[in-house]
Amino acid sequence: MSLNEFALIRQYFSTLGEGPGVVLAVGDDCALMEVPAGQQLAVTVDTLVAGVHFPLDATPGDIACRALRVNLSDLAAMGAEPRWFTLALTLPEADADWLAAFSTALAAEARTFRCALVGGDTTAGPLTISIQMMGLVLAGAALRRDGAQAGDGVYVTGTLGEGAAALQLFAPDCGLPAEVCRRLAGRFYRPVPRLAEGLQLRGLASAAIDISDGLLADLGHIAECSGLGAEVRLPLLPLAPWLRAVSSAEQLQAWALSGGDDYELCFTVPAQRRQAVDAMIAAGDLAATCIGRMTPAPGVYCLDDDGNLLAIAGTGYQHF
Repeated sequence: MSLNEFALIRQYFSTLGEGPGVVLAVGDDCALMEVPAGQQLAVTVDTLVAGVHFPLDATPGDIACRALRVNLSDLAAMGAEPRWFTLALTLPEADADWLAAFSTALAAEARTFRCALVGGDTTAGPLTISIQMMGLVLAGAALRRDGAQAGDGVYVTGTLGEGAAALQLFAPDCGLPAEVCRRLAGRFYRPVPRLAEGLQLRGLASAAIDISDGLLADLGHIAECSGLGAEVRLPLLPLAPWLRAVSSAEQLQAWALSGGDDYELCFTVPAQRRQAVDAMIAAGDLAATCIGRMTPAPGVYCLDDDGNLLAIAGTGYQHF
């Protein structure tokens, strides 16, 4: 059965629009939402292209999960809570089975992360998913990239390197153990947006960013926006033991520093607040590691065990 644009939206996406603050969702020229007094609207958008940001043979459910979660990661980096999103969907054809699987997975993810689909667009062309995510943050409380100061500690949540390592799954000669492949597939298609951590860091972190293009590249954005530099102590990088077991130290370091796709948070903490953050980490309330410090001199540098400067070949993913 052939579906036109409006029938497609009604059948597969019209039921995803219920949520707090939604006055008018899918089906009109614009959505209408209410932003509570004393809060600001945080807006981000990401585009995922088949063959570039996910494999051509990825399942529609996996694509839906990845598309929503990478956008949620941007809200996490701002300390914002997700509320609404729009979807621009470019399809080679209106395949009913593909659409049913995609919309079912997207609906489940939207329920999990408490955000509502409030509009979008569909068109014909190479498979491309663009999601615009909107969230709320208390006025003046957003975590920005430009707030770091010299001497601030540099922290990261979770562990690094799995996102880049997951790209090995798509190589013809992968050869990784089945359990490792399962873990890496989960990290690639279902990265965990650090929304709770972003909320915890409001009032504590001076700057934050999510690690999508690679630690060095994204920390470089904080440094540049804040008019500073940064030092990273390589022995302090948090690396998963299970990934260490199947990779050389050199490869794992490259994945962690410049591989990207981790969607962890990189954030900075002033000296007067580090005790509070370190106490949260020690108590198990915040999964994060201090890996370096912000410096007055520009540039992002890596130091070994003895404090010697190391040359790093690549800094991160290049979009063009």
